[in-house]
Amino acid sequence: MNLEGLPYRLEPMTMAHVPTVAAIETAVFSRPWSLANFVHEVTDNLYSEYLVLRYTPWVEQDEDKRRGSAFLQNLFRKEKEDRSILGYGGLWLMVDEAHISTLAVRPAWRGRGLGEVLLAALIARGMARQAAYATPEVRRTNLVAQNLYRKYGFEYVGLRRGYYLDNNEDALIMTTAPLASEEYAAAFARLGASLRERLERAGTTPP
Repeated sequence: MNLEGLPYRLEPMTMAHVPTVAAIETAVFSRPWSLANFVHEVTDNLYSEYLVLRYTPWVEQDEDKRRGSAFLQNLFRKEKEDRSILGYGGLWLMVDEAHISTLAVRPAWRGRGLGEVLLAALIARGMARQAAYATPEVRRTNLVAQNLYRKYGFEYVGLRRGYYLDNNEDALIMTTAPLASEEYAAAFARLGASLRERLERAGTTPP
């Protein structure tokens, strides 16, 4: 995803990001992963890739603040979330499949195309790792997510009944056409160009 000239950047998730990611997770999902789950994904899971999306102006401001004493630097890290992290996403590489395990954006930053940025970045990582397909599981009632996935060529292929334990809701299984196909690559490129135009039109002022 080309973010050049925009106030956003994508980075591999590290342990420094995990506390904030876990806090966003808790704010977004009714049955959130724990901090320990994300620690495992970052440190122990050899088949996972996780990304964070950050608001660059705040990264730079906070880095300026952290140039103070070591004491103040440690205090900042322990007691405050990293406000520059706007969202995150991850995938598991399972045989020939890039399984999208999670994707979330801070509620205040929704509606700007940032979830789509993360999805496109995860699909691109799957392509780079030579995955044949990308697939997520989506709540039956989550029409916003379903529409975004359909936009990127995901189609319904199956159902996991009672998959979500908080309310026993079914999960839809969706998957792409072969990622290596010329048709999908061309469609993905067109979507990337359209997304870039949307990001340029959208406001970048913090909510």
